[in-house]
Amino acid sequence: MKMKGTEILLKALEEENVDIIFGYPGGAVLDIYDQLYKSNLRHILVRHEQGAVHAADGYARATGKVGVCLVTSGPGATNAVTGVATANMDSIPLVVLTGQVPTGLIGNDAFQECDITGITRPCTKHNFLVRNIEDLAATIKEAFHIARSGRPGPVLVDLPKNVMAAQTEYDPGNVRIRNHEVLYKPAPKKMANLLSMLQEAKKPLIMTGGGVILSRAAQELTDLARKYRIPVTGTLMGLGSFPASDPLWLGMLGMHGTYYANMAVSHCDLLLAVGVRFDDRVTGSIETFAPEAKIVHIDIDPSSINKNVTVDLPIVGDAQSALTDLLRFLEEHHYEPDIASRQAWLSEIDEWRGKVPLTYCQNGEVIKPQFVIQTLHRLTGGDALITTEVGQNQMWTAQFFGFDRPNTFISSGGLGTMGFGLPAAIGVKCAFPDKQVVDIAGDGSIQMNIQELATAAQYNIAVKVVLLNNGYLGMVRQWQELFYEKRYSQTDMTYAPDFVRLAEAFGVVGLRATKPGEVEEVLRQGLAVHKPVLMDFRVSREECVYPMVHPGESISQMALGTREMIN
Repeated sequence: MKMKGTEILLKALEEENVDIIFGYPGGAVLDIYDQLYKSNLRHILVRHEQGAVHAADGYARATGKVGVCLVTSGPGATNAVTGVATANMDSIPLVVLTGQVPTGLIGNDAFQECDITGITRPCTKHNFLVRNIEDLAATIKEAFHIARSGRPGPVLVDLPKNVMAAQTEYDPGNVRIRNHEVLYKPAPKKMANLLSMLQEAKKPLIMTGGGVILSRAAQELTDLARKYRIPVTGTLMGLGSFPASDPLWLGMLGMHGTYYANMAVSHCDLLLAVGVRFDDRVTGSIETFAPEAKIVHIDIDPSSINKNVTVDLPIVGDAQSALTDLLRFLEEHHYEPDIASRQAWLSEIDEWRGKVPLTYCQNGEVIKPQFVIQTLHRLTGGDALITTEVGQNQMWTAQFFGFDRPNTFISSGGLGTMGFGLPAAIGVKCAFPDKQVVDIAGDGSIQMNIQELATAAQYNIAVKVVLLNNGYLGMVRQWQELFYEKRYSQTDMTYAPDFVRLAEAFGVVGLRATKPGEVEEVLRQGLAVHKPVLMDFRVSREECVYPMVHPGESISQMALGTREMIN
């Protein structure tokens, strides 16, 4: 049966079980939007193309499915690039559909033309320019396969307007793609080596990252840690892969990690790292990272192994498969840890935990941001899907909102994209309309995509924004305090809108708390309303995120921030 390109595109999306698209129309995609008008696919109209990609990204992180967005050519496509780069850095599966001028005009500097495949080549897992209608169906199928297989990532498909208008025969049963399937199965010899290292170790430690969540390996990792009483620390992207309520959990490591997590890394003799990249915010000085440890690195991407940190045992494999094999191998070989040495190691960690707990001091009439986050956790029972913006709000959330389940902490880790949280929350809420979805934001970051409040209002997507409003670009100001003698160059954000009135102007409920005694009531009210809500909390202006490892220093050398903890 002959179909137009627009029809084939939507049929191909249905074949991939796509149920929602986030997008923004324009001239090059008008034919696609006309076809969407006739289809049953749900479309969410955002207010900026960056918001479309972030919303698809949030949807993908929360569900584990491929997120889909659709934007027009030229500025529509370039506006999406930051979102694409964000997903790429965190290995999030997306298919980004961009409009393009007709093939005959490509290279002619036509109106709203840009080489988006060239622009995004460094920040996509793969991209396509569909020049022939006959290639369209297979390209879409291949794009989804690439996005979700191996180490996931965003795939961009550029769709010229004349290809979308052309016709060809379409039979989904005849669509074939090249087989990219790779079996990521670690060799048995690797498991034997790992068993030997576990038997020798007196102070083992598990380090969990985003790869554990992406591979759905949280349960296997939890089983491994609990069965053999191995303490666990995690990267920012690994939060939720091991229950924060478990005594074996040490919290996040790295620049703003807990004292006891960083000390455990610095004194362990075996570090089992699963699904991590060993980025600079985690390791601090590479030369002093885990200096006493043999390091085992399990990761699906061979290019990530020995890239930043030299490891003793590399295991290339899917995290879930590798951990399943490891659990089975340890059981078959009757591995039992030495009880005395394991207890001594856990007691040593408990001493560090007691010496420098993760804390702050809420007193007086000024709201501490940590207090807001902890109150939110208590009122929700931790049963909420949390997105964040980027900055201090992100780090305080990582420190003080205990995540017990995977896919519940949604944040831009690798790229650190301000403006991510609100549109991502919209994507999450679209996926889970019955769940409480909260964006924890800063006043600087929220203003980058605050127009998406209109999207939330239009579709009554009942996201909640918890705004930690300190009147600064807080994290930049913190660095200026510590390293630039308090020269607060261009970080004062006191000239800002009245966020409550602005929320109301968008058709969103606005609430405000200015004193600690008002925090709980505002949160209760905001969480109870079945509408999008922005809650403006006027928090301590110069509160800093501590502990903090100064750039280039060992993670065992932490500034502990006693001033902020006692004031």
